[in-house]
Amino acid sequence: MRLLIQLRPAAELVAAVADPGVVVRSSELLGESSGLVLDDSYAPVLVPGVAPVATESERPAYSAAPEDATVVVRGEIPDADLAAGIRVLNRSATVAGVFADPVIETCLTCGGDPAVGTWHDIEARLHVDQLAAAGLDGSGVALAIVDTGINAAFVAKVRGTAPNIDKARSWNPAGVTGTAGEFPVAHGSMCAFDTLIAAPHASLLDIPVLQSTRKGSTVMDGLLSDAVAAYAQLRTVLAAQPESSRALVISNSWGAFSPQWDFPVGNPGNYSDNPSHPFNVIVGSLESAGADIIFAAGNCGRDCPDARCAYTNQPIGGANSHPSVLSIGGVDDTGTRVGYSSQGPGRLSARKPDICSYTHFLGSTAFGATEPDTGTSAATPVAAGVVAAIRTQWSATALPPAQLRALLRSTATDAGTPGFDNDYGYGVLDSAALLTALRSAAPRA
Repeated sequence: MRLLIQLRPAAELVAAVADPGVVVRSSELLGESSGLVLDDSYAPVLVPGVAPVATESERPAYSAAPEDATVVVRGEIPDADLAAGIRVLNRSATVAGVFADPVIETCLTCGGDPAVGTWHDIEARLHVDQLAAAGLDGSGVALAIVDTGINAAFVAKVRGTAPNIDKARSWNPAGVTGTAGEFPVAHGSMCAFDTLIAAPHASLLDIPVLQSTRKGSTVMDGLLSDAVAAYAQLRTVLAAQPESSRALVISNSWGAFSPQWDFPVGNPGNYSDNPSHPFNVIVGSLESAGADIIFAAGNCGRDCPDARCAYTNQPIGGANSHPSVLSIGGVDDTGTRVGYSSQGPGRLSARKPDICSYTHFLGSTAFGATEPDTGTSAATPVAAGVVAAIRTQWSATALPPAQLRALLRSTATDAGTPGFDNDYGYGVLDSAALLTALRSAAPRA
């Protein structure tokens, strides 16, 4: 089984990991351990420390100082030796924790229904004309597509205009070859297309985490670890931006569908329900620094669950249910919830999904000329595009991500039962109402 091993090495080694000019190998941080095979191709990742909070409503504080932070490395223990190998690791004074590195997969849908409307209909639903008239088109906003990679030429052909691929700030996981904007047409191209509906001039950062398919001696792919590394890279992107105009939106149309690749709930290495898992910590720290993080709620709705769904209840887990992210369910062009959209409550935060966005429309044609952009996979980048459009004029400094999420929830069009419900969250994304609220409530910067 692939694992993330959290280490607390000497402060000078933590500082070396944090220094982009220094190469530190995993084997320098953790010596040989019975049964563990370290992956030295995986660069160690710094995870900020989290200060304890007194109440549930208090936001945690994060510190990347060497004396507070930890470091994550990746390794594998054969399944037959797993229990004994973890016991050995936990006896090491350097090891702070051993965590699951579960499979993550794209959030397509199991449904075969035809498209409901086109992407131009979604433009109207999102009031893109009003956004554009207000100068909100994503210009200057970094919009990361964490997915399978983008094919810019294909997106340009369908849209009629070329997307802005920011190659300098794009990033590949170790072992993934290819150039930003030049990956095969697949799920990531659909996601990129859908973000551009509301934010046509955003700078797309191509982060092809789902291109990683390394396998060890078990059937498990270790992919969440690549998302950990990607988010550490995105933290450097955010930190390099001037504070007065900080804007980084991260679209994530993926999740873990099965508990099979996770430790059981209650195990300290669990991912789905554990806020202390390194990826959940790094997600919280990146949002705290000013990133807008949007995650798909998933396609495990009771009416039409994806065939891969193996959770018997509460399918919105891990980072998809993190209190610091915007979790997105799906509705069609009529505003009706699609049957595969996962229902709450969430595992890390009960009130998930936050809101619903539009899906199941004819858009990118990434999967065929008549095939819709579908799943919460499409709903998520549609919402991310709206967030990127808003960030054109409202920076994360002027309007912190938590405040923007609160406005998105309060201005959503109520659906289902009054107020929050587990089907629609707080309702359906309403960018016109959001823009009105922003103009009266938040200064631009």
